[in-house]
Amino acid sequence: VDMESQEVKKNIELKTPLVKGPSQLPLSRSRLKRGPNQMEDALEPAKKRTRGVGAATKINTSRSRVPPLTTVPQTQGHTAVQKVPKKTAPRCSTAITAVLKNQKPVPAVPAQKPGPTAVPPIAGVKKPSKRPAWDLKGQLCDLNAELKRCREKSQTLDQENQQLREQLKEAQQQAKDLGTERSTLEGELARVRTQAEQGQQQLGNLSAHVLELEERLGTQEGLVQVLQKEQLELQEERRGLTTRLEEQERRLQASEAALSSSQAKVASLQQEATTQAALLAERGDRLHGLEMERRRLHNQLQELKGNIRVFCRVRPVLEGESTPSPGFLLFPPGPGGPTDPPTRLSLARSDDRRATLSGAPAPTTRHDFSFDRVFPPGSRQDEVFEEISMLVQSALDGYPVCIFAYGQTGSGKTFTMEGGPGGDPQLEGLIPRALRHLFSVAQELNGQGWTYSFVASYVEIYNETVRDLLATGTRKGPGGECEIRRAGPGSEELTITNARYVPVSCEKEVETLLHLARQNRAVARTAQNERSSRSHSVFQLQISGEHAARGLQCIAPLNLVDLAGSERLDPGLALGPGERDRLRETQAINSSLSTLGLVIMALSNKESYVPYRNSKLTYLLQNSLGGSAKMLMFVNISPLEENVSESLNSLRFASKVNQCVIGTAQANKK
Repeated sequence: VDMESQEVKKNIELKTPLVKGPSQLPLSRSRLKRGPNQMEDALEPAKKRTRGVGAATKINTSRSRVPPLTTVPQTQGHTAVQKVPKKTAPRCSTAITAVLKNQKPVPAVPAQKPGPTAVPPIAGVKKPSKRPAWDLKGQLCDLNAELKRCREKSQTLDQENQQLREQLKEAQQQAKDLGTERSTLEGELARVRTQAEQGQQQLGNLSAHVLELEERLGTQEGLVQVLQKEQLELQEERRGLTTRLEEQERRLQASEAALSSSQAKVASLQQEATTQAALLAERGDRLHGLEMERRRLHNQLQELKGNIRVFCRVRPVLEGESTPSPGFLLFPPGPGGPTDPPTRLSLARSDDRRATLSGAPAPTTRHDFSFDRVFPPGSRQDEVFEEISMLVQSALDGYPVCIFAYGQTGSGKTFTMEGGPGGDPQLEGLIPRALRHLFSVAQELNGQGWTYSFVASYVEIYNETVRDLLATGTRKGPGGECEIRRAGPGSEELTITNARYVPVSCEKEVETLLHLARQNRAVARTAQNERSSRSHSVFQLQISGEHAARGLQCIAPLNLVDLAGSERLDPGLALGPGERDRLRETQAINSSLSTLGLVIMALSNKESYVPYRNSKLTYLLQNSLGGSAKMLMFVNISPLEENVSESLNSLRFASKVNQCVIGTAQANKK
């Protein structure tokens, strides 16, 4: 009993309630404070005790609210009480009294009628009988039984808690695995989407390639039809020649018959006369050819002496463009009549500022210009090159040669210099034709003891930055910027750092270089043209010739320059996020073109200071702009009336250049 009392006291001190309801002890605190003898008296039956007049009070001995976990037989408590002798009652009472001192006071329960207390039935537990108020040990046993059941229930709850923790841990592990699997599936989905986008892009590229091939097929079919037509014409001409040949054969036979009678008489005289006549005819033809060539070269020499030649070329109206009104562009005949090539151009402009208030049309003003040669819209590429072929050949003789293509965006500068797309030989520009001509003439001069070597470079000047158009691989990046430097201390020759200098000897090598440069050149969309060159491209060919037998050398550069669009600032702006970049590009282009005009004017006026370094373009070409160089400028204009303002600006600039005199050209010979 002492051990059980101590255990109950320990649970109370740890604030672990054994029961949730009121205490089951039948005695109040006042009665527990009595002595052992009084306790025994309290345990006697109520009929043996006599108290004063008043209602008897009774402590509610109802069962605890905590449901028991195990079943305790009713007779167990009674047996324990019967076996305890009376002399141990004070000891038990003292222990219980000590335990209950630490409990909170229990409020008095109102008196109830004598009778059994209703106890709710518990499933699986036999309903215990009501213990008498004096059976403290039985009540203590009941408390111990309830304590045991609570502990078993606590253990059961701990086991369930442990199982729930394990289930939670498994669920977290499953969630982590599912998260990993989800990340894997998302990555796979992103990869599949990327592959799908690449497939769509490849499909678009293939479709564009198919359209391009269909367009080329249509061009080839047209060419085949033209060739078939020419074949029919040649066959007809062949039949005519065959007829003439037969007639000539008949006449020859008649002549042979007539001569056969007198052949014996005049055989020796005829032989000598024939030999002298053939020699005289050959020398006469050669002398005539040399005389005509001397006259033509002398005439060109007078034109080039101290002057810059300026050609004007008007591009044709393209498909989808409006046809200009009659009389907008006129090409008066040359000085020798309609058979001479035109050298003048007349352009009409309607001055809207002079329109009358009555609504009458504004007066039209005509602007006349004169150049060394004017090419109408129908001029072919071979006709244009024929005019400059002798100038190109001068580079083989040791003269620096520089040819410009100047004009607004979309006026045909790049077409003039490089040619059209598709590789059509009829559309080849000046660059491939000039190199083909140089290779051919160099091969002819090789029989006279001259050997030539050619080294090509191709750069562009974009926003006053020199970039190599022949760069490949890592040299295309920002680290591949080029600088213009002197070849050596005290040398007048200029070279470009980080630029490729490629030796060339045939047309195919030149075509490869032009194709690579065309891909690397800076282009952009403007309000004037869908694809506009935003930089100056400079093709330089260094020509070195040597005559070993006579100890002669000649070195000269050939510069073919495709200038950027010369339009003014406002019409060339493209709306959108890149407006600031287009503005910077246009300012740099106009600044360099203005510097070019200033350099030419300074050379014409023979000024002591020429501002070559004000622009990268003029600094690079300074050795080809001075008095020892031959220059030619193509001014390209548009035939559209909407571009009349830009066309007039280009023509006026070209007229100023045409009036300049830069001195007599001299060959660089050693």
